[in-house]
Amino acid sequence: MSRREEYEKKAEAMLAPIVEAAGFELVDVEYVKEAGNWYLRGYIDKPGGITVNDCEAISRAFSDELDRDDFIEDSYIMEISSPGLDRPLKKEKDFIRSMGKLVEIRTYRPVEKQKEFCGVLHAYDDNSVTIDEDGTLRTFDKKDIALIRLAIEF
Repeated sequence: MSRREEYEKKAEAMLAPIVEAAGFELVDVEYVKEAGNWYLRGYIDKPGGITVNDCEAISRAFSDELDRDDFIEDSYIMEISSPGLDRPLKKEKDFIRSMGKLVEIRTYRPVEKQKEFCGVLHAYDDNSVTIDEDGTLRTFDKKDIALIRLAIEF
């Protein structure tokens, strides 16, 4: 396990009880480097959406916990936010929630000369994702998928 994965796992274990106690869902935790800075991000959600006040309350409680158990060696910026409407599907609960909904898939390499697909999420398992693309079922190996997220319809 990489240091980044270790930090994410430990942060998730620390953040999950705070988020659940507030009646929210912890969608994801990531530790990433962007423009020379490290970021520890927690993404939270609830039915009806997350407000700035929700993010602030969770951020304060999480910051206190991080101060008590300062396990990250680097300097970093901690953020709590909503995952947004176009969030990627990563965990099983994301796929469960998205069954029957329109999703976008981007592949690492072209499949039949294209890398972007859009269809209704039809099925998934540990290794594959199947979408209904205008009546045609199309199955992708998860290892070939660069990104899968809910499609935003206008």
